[in-house]
Amino acid sequence: MIEDNGDGRINVGNEGFVRLIGIDRPAKLNGVTPKMLREYAVAMTEFDRDPEARCALIYAEGANFTAGLDLPKLAEVWARGESVFPKGLLDPWNLRPPFRRKPVVMAIKGICFTVGVEMMLSADIVIAANNCRFSQMEVKRGIMAGGGATIRMVERAGWGNAMRYLLTGDEWDAETSLRFNFVQEVVPAGQEFTRAREIAVRIVETTAPLAVEATIENARTALLDGPASAVTGFDAINLRLRRTEDAREGVVSFREKRPPKFKGH
Repeated sequence: MIEDNGDGRINVGNEGFVRLIGIDRPAKLNGVTPKMLREYAVAMTEFDRDPEARCALIYAEGANFTAGLDLPKLAEVWARGESVFPKGLLDPWNLRPPFRRKPVVMAIKGICFTVGVEMMLSADIVIAANNCRFSQMEVKRGIMAGGGATIRMVERAGWGNAMRYLLTGDEWDAETSLRFNFVQEVVPAGQEFTRAREIAVRIVETTAPLAVEATIENARTALLDGPASAVTGFDAINLRLRRTEDAREGVVSFREKRPPKFKGH
């Protein structure tokens, strides 16, 4: 029997340079409460600011990622006119500056509704189990998706494909998410966390942290301001990176035919 831990929690741990961030309320299908939203924002902010954390791996306890927001509990916060997120934290959906600098890999399984889809769309790399069920059903509750789905689903799937699900609240499956570029890989159920961890470890053990951050920033510039704006920054970015200890280590390790040991300096 799964323990009911009340309003749930966000678990945080470390595996080397990988920051583990877990959604933990399985007795309620990981329905996300205001407390969990705040803890998630704190966890994402602390991860991005911690020099010892190079990549985050987001996962969920139990059989499902999340059944979505716990609307009755959230309605209580809205009724009081309060903000769910404390000031001074990064936007957990990565929609507003200051933007997250570091990569996020996510492992999705089972039910992934509403806020779960928007968490997924805010990640950089998503591994989905083949038993996933997705839905952005806010229109069935009299509200609108406010965590980026109206933007990112259109960007990745195109207008018609996005509206097919945003306007109906219908479910879609893992293969549709792959076809729509919402996820990067679909694996047999039970293998999603292992595969996501493999990718996170590859990032932290084989790539230079400062170069990873620069790549994310430049790609975001292209997305938000257009390719020409991103191209304008190429020379200055690479000049800065070539002066780092990591760039020198990259050259030396290549010459010595050994794996590089990057330090983020």
